Amino acid sequence: MKRTSMTRTISVAAGAVLGLSVLAVPPAAAEPDGPSSAELAAASAAVDDTGVDGIAWHTDETTGTVVVRTDSTVTAAERERLRQVADTVEVRPTDGVFDLRLAPGDAIYGPDYRCSMAFNVSNHKGKHLLTAGHCGEEVETWYADEDGDVLVGSTVAASYPSNDFAVVRYENQARERPGGFTAGKAEVGLEATRDGTASGEHSGEVTAINVSVKYEGGVAMHGMIEADICSEPGDSGGALYTGSTALGITSGGSGDCSSGGISFYQPIIEVLAAYNVELD
Repeated sequence: MKRTSMTRTISVAAGAVLGLSVLAVPPAAAEPDGPSSAELAAASAAVDDTGVDGIAWHTDETTGTVVVRTDSTVTAAERERLRQVADTVEVRPTDGVFDLRLAPGDAIYGPDYRCSMAFNVSNHKGKHLLTAGHCGEEVETWYADEDGDVLVGSTVAASYPSNDFAVVRYENQARERPGGFTAGKAEVGLEATRDGTASGEHSGEVTAINVSVKYEGGVAMHGMIEADICSEPGDSGGALYTGSTALGITSGGSGDCSSGGISFYQPIIEVLAAYNVELD
């Protein structure tokens, strides 16, 4: 930190010679106890630049660290490379593989994939549902059954990678569409529930926000929510919520709901703003 020294003139008390002054120099400013925000941001960027896949990282300014979770594909040499980025980097190995929770068959169906729907939304163009962007990138037309007999709608917009959300317009506008949610922001320590058609409903705690993650194959996401809630292939696009407050859309994770795991979510508020839609 650049120090600046300051001086000030103090008038001498009554009885002293008028015009006499003394110079008082305050103590030098103390050095900060930990790394600055700029130093942490630089360390976070350097983690991204290592080229290591299978990692998820976020800045924890309360502890002055960049926390990096590594999945089972990351080698010991790669973990050491991450530690060498900066003294502020804390590497935490995690079981399982960080991957997108996409799978063939269940919930809303495409020709080769199944995903889950998150929330119903609407705008002046009609009624829609939200799902994961990597689902919307793969599938143009969605059905309610595996055989493709009951049409749900078509993907009209998708943002992936970096973000992970998509909008599907209902072709049958009379279709039953449950709602009752309002949008909110996730906070560390918040109890939340994830619902997906592959593994059902599971609850846990938000463990980090503004997380970056590199999935298997190097696909990167940023600004995600991390929670200690399991998920499985087919849960992509499902809802993360607390009570009647919508928090996010399931993107990916590691592990499964037998052995446990963690998962990552696209924050809902960004989605609503990007597509100018409102929750039903």
